[in-house]
Amino acid sequence: MHIALLSRNRNLYSTRRLMEAAEARGHSARVVDTLRCYMSIASHHPSIHYKGQELEPFDAVIPRIGASITFYGCAVLRQFEMMGTQVLNDSVSITRSRDKLRSLQLLSRKGIGLPVTGFAHSPDDIPDLITMVRGAPLVIKLLEGTQGIGVVLAETNQAAESVIQAFMGMKANIMVQEYIKEAKGADIRCLVIGDKVVAAMKRQAAEGEFRSNLHRGGSASIIRITPEERSTAIRAAKAMGLKVAGVDLLRSNHGPVIMEVNSSPGLRGIESATGKDIAGQIIEHLEKSSAPKRKTPPKPKG
Repeated sequence: MHIALLSRNRNLYSTRRLMEAAEARGHSARVVDTLRCYMSIASHHPSIHYKGQELEPFDAVIPRIGASITFYGCAVLRQFEMMGTQVLNDSVSITRSRDKLRSLQLLSRKGIGLPVTGFAHSPDDIPDLITMVRGAPLVIKLLEGTQGIGVVLAETNQAAESVIQAFMGMKANIMVQEYIKEAKGADIRCLVIGDKVVAAMKRQAAEGEFRSNLHRGGSASIIRITPEERSTAIRAAKAMGLKVAGVDLLRSNHGPVIMEVNSSPGLRGIESATGKDIAGQIIEHLEKSSAPKRKTPPKPKG
């Protein structure tokens, strides 16, 4: 196959590993800077141009679209889809998972475990919003935040009210969630490929920090997950429509609860923690899903 890797930076660990894995399995791969793609949207010959010329045809596209360029990145990916190119994760699934509120509503509809989450517009509703999520301590999250940025732990109802008022005053979109104290600053990242959890790691927050993101100084270690956690992660990825996903969950007193479903999960942490070739498994999944489906011959009559 000839594979395009939609990525802003060929030197990023995940991009580099996917390139190596593709080439190791006999494919050709090219890193294509998402923001240098531009499109001709036409009925008869839709095309993508890149750095002054029409981009060559690809058999498959692996999108590594950063959160800050979701809108443009998904427009480029849609163009590949229009041209009949196979994509690892499609534009609708990525858009769905990037909208934190929408993704939680979709997971809720599927009956998947979640922290109690509140969303409101008017400052007049703040006291009831706090009560709704079982009071402080509680977590306040910017809907546009990534990698733990824009996430605040409010220890008291008064502090929560002040922070929520401040965010609302800035016209920022926020959601308020119950704090899962029993998780003790740890979450579990499950790497889902197809209909399997192929790897899982525990991310533990640094001392004095409640956010377990590796970018915030958290540490990663291999963990054995329960059948319920495995099932929850697979169902969450499926609810988003993602073929490859990083599903973040917490261990609560009432079972696993989903924090986020990531459509471009980083590979460095989970490959280092588990020693598994995740990049190779992603390429293998792409091969299987692009292989022509063999039709079952009709049964002879009589």
